Amino acid sequence: MLKVGDTAPDFSALADDETTVTLSAFKGKSVVLYFYPKDDTPGCTIESCDFRDSLSRLQGGDVVVLGVSRDDVKSHQKFKTKYSLNFPLLADTDENICTLYDVIVEKNMFGKKVKGIERSTFLIDTHGNISHIWRPVKVEGHVDEILSILNK
Repeated sequence: MLKVGDTAPDFSALADDETTVTLSAFKGKSVVLYFYPKDDTPGCTIESCDFRDSLSRLQGGDVVVLGVSRDDVKSHQKFKTKYSLNFPLLADTDENICTLYDVIVEKNMFGKKVKGIERSTFLIDTHGNISHIWRPVKVEGHVDEILSILNK
């Protein structure tokens, strides 16, 4: 399991705009890498809209926000358009990124055990190291928590 101080695992993934995004391309910037279970569900929508609404405050600190779920590009495009999200959503349909960051957990859905994403956020510093980890994430107030860490 990853811990604070570890080098953030690099990855490449297809974004909602059909470009390939690579983590290492953001070296020199801080990256908020957040994993969420599913597009257009209540908690994921609140969290994503909080990032959208706070992006200018985050970017003031030269920060990049990347959202990751197992949804495909088409689903991300609909979600992004519906809520006017202003940052990339990465499609991890094969769970490669989720596996690198160890965010796939067993969940209980309506009495049935299923594999799903544990809502998690990794703050990656300008050198590519993990400087903070939130898991599991409580959606309410999460973005403000990140901002308070960045503004120290």
